[in-house]
Amino acid sequence: MKVMKMVTVVMLFMVVVVMAGDVTYDGRSLIINGSRRMLFSGSIHYPRSTPEMWPYLISQAKDGGLDVIQTYVFWNVHEPIQGQFNFQGRYDLVRFIKEIRDQGLYVSLRIGPFIESEWKYGGFPFWLHDIPGIVFRSDNEPFKFQMQKFVSMIVNMMKSEELYASQGGPIILSQIENEYQNVEGAFHEKGPPYVKWAASMATSLNTGVPWIMCKQDDAPDPLINTCNGLRCGETFVGPNRPYKPALWTENWVSLYQVFGEEPYKRSAQDIAFHVALFIAKMNGSFVNYYMVYLLLSWGTNFGRFASAYVITSYYDEAPLDEYGLIRQPKWGHLKDLHAAVKQSSEALLSGKPTSFSLGQAQQAYVFQANSEICAAFLMNNDSKQASVVFQNGNMSCREKSISILPDCRNVVFNTATVKVQVGMRSSRVILHLNDVQNWGAFADGVSDITDASFTQQSLLEQLNVTKDETDYLWYTTSYNFASDDDQLVLWVNSTAHVLHAFVNDEFVGSQHGSHKSPGVTFEKPVSLKNGKNDISLLSVMVGSPDSGAYLERRVLGLRQVKIRGIKSVRDLSNQVWGYKIGLQGESTEIYTKEGSEKVEWKSIDIFAHQRLIWYKTTFDAPSGKDPVAVNLGSMGKGEVWINGENIGRYWISFQTPNGHPSQTLYHIPRSFLKPLGNLLVLFEEEVGNPTEITLETISVANA
Repeated sequence: MKVMKMVTVVMLFMVVVVMAGDVTYDGRSLIINGSRRMLFSGSIHYPRSTPEMWPYLISQAKDGGLDVIQTYVFWNVHEPIQGQFNFQGRYDLVRFIKEIRDQGLYVSLRIGPFIESEWKYGGFPFWLHDIPGIVFRSDNEPFKFQMQKFVSMIVNMMKSEELYASQGGPIILSQIENEYQNVEGAFHEKGPPYVKWAASMATSLNTGVPWIMCKQDDAPDPLINTCNGLRCGETFVGPNRPYKPALWTENWVSLYQVFGEEPYKRSAQDIAFHVALFIAKMNGSFVNYYMVYLLLSWGTNFGRFASAYVITSYYDEAPLDEYGLIRQPKWGHLKDLHAAVKQSSEALLSGKPTSFSLGQAQQAYVFQANSEICAAFLMNNDSKQASVVFQNGNMSCREKSISILPDCRNVVFNTATVKVQVGMRSSRVILHLNDVQNWGAFADGVSDITDASFTQQSLLEQLNVTKDETDYLWYTTSYNFASDDDQLVLWVNSTAHVLHAFVNDEFVGSQHGSHKSPGVTFEKPVSLKNGKNDISLLSVMVGSPDSGAYLERRVLGLRQVKIRGIKSVRDLSNQVWGYKIGLQGESTEIYTKEGSEKVEWKSIDIFAHQRLIWYKTTFDAPSGKDPVAVNLGSMGKGEVWINGENIGRYWISFQTPNGHPSQTLYHIPRSFLKPLGNLLVLFEEEVGNPTEITLETISVANA
């Protein structure tokens, strides 16, 4: 008899056990080694971490009551060049999973390979863009060939290390694709066949564990459709078959932050309420916090991996912050929630579920297995406290809360009652980097058409030119001006993120977009001389796009350039333009010890108030074990390196509506530091003051 025909009715639930080695599932939960399991999970992304920190992060996850660590697999870090692979250092996926295994936790492996995740190009390597005829995430043969090749390689790597649960390893779930339903309609008739192909391809790899698709209501059997969101107890349509469990793959404990915007703050009470509601109302048995047990630098978008406008600090409002410090009360309150749910797990996983009204905005969710095994979740969805009658007794329910009663009699946890003391994070200045003599400066210089790498009689798309290997592309041209026209204006339309304009080596102005309005319309007065004028436009990306249909067709960079006067308008868009990819300092790797010795550093006083300047200094590592950060509040916009490691983009000059930068402190992992003589290098696009930079340590104390 085929497995899919073995259907029995148990306590009003159709239960089909889908065999997958030691991990199966039914309508109540995942089943591991024959037992239904209530599982709490947290996301830790290994490329946003350092291996030195993985053991600590994982142990904190375990101590917080988690059973599972969830991670994406990041294609573009593993295969940055087609056919050339990197699984070293921060990218050592096998080492990461083995560390989770060694601490006794399970793994949910989201292979994708499209991941979004506020990660550049959605996790795709840019070389994929250049394959003839390719259409990403569609019923397209060139894309499916490359996708299957990579997914198969990852699966085979996990098998060779015996990391799937069916082999005695920790991986209990695998994910294919990611939130595809958001874009499926844009691919018309090419969408649904792709979903079916992806599901079939994944299951054919015989991992021995279930596969999932998040935010894909029609995920084909045997794949499990799962929920992502803030409030899956309210928004999830539920499993698309009665024999599949309700799984929440992304419970957003915060939202990612972008330059120019404030952080989204979600309370511990709200998170706990919606976890409890999902378990009670949806019979939920798996909840993953995204991102709760954060990545190292506990959530640092090192280098240039952040997507468009996303700040370097990632999900700093999570229960473990960017520095790996516990954010109370979130961390402790959720730990208490996990304990209360685990006390109730036998009833939740085997009891008959019923629900009934206790009032206009009050509801009881009861799970009764027998007279001895009973658990109840009592919800008050009102903004005011309420009194209800339950089990023939009066009970007070706090406003907007759920009370958990593991024995249907005694409340052991209420989502609105926080018993954990609030922790306050603070920083302490350890070192002022104000010694002018210890700083050096190097001008990158304004490019013109004479030093272009190549020319073209059109404005080219930026990422197609740079291959996303740098944020910077110079567009340069020469314009012969012979007119008595005055009040001239340089007008530029761009779909990149920032523009710095120079005419005859003189700075004209800068303009930038935002996450909500990403393009640039630049319009500044200019003075032109009769004869030849050099126009130099530095186009800047602050991360590449990470989502949306037809990602491979995205057009970025300069679209139109005009000189407007009172009497005439000259369109320069189809003139001969010169292109120079990246910066001089990037080509010499000026941020490394070897590269910094190739240039002549000068006194920073020489370049006061100038733009496009590299700065360098050295410092000794702070003593102790507290996390270390560099405060760049005196700078403008650019990138920063420590001992050759790019610790991210900074953009201090782009302030929030409240009048302060989105981020000033930039985490330096202790593993990046040497005891003495650490090299700090910055590239400053605007005008900053490096002598006001400070080195600080971060700590948390109870309020």
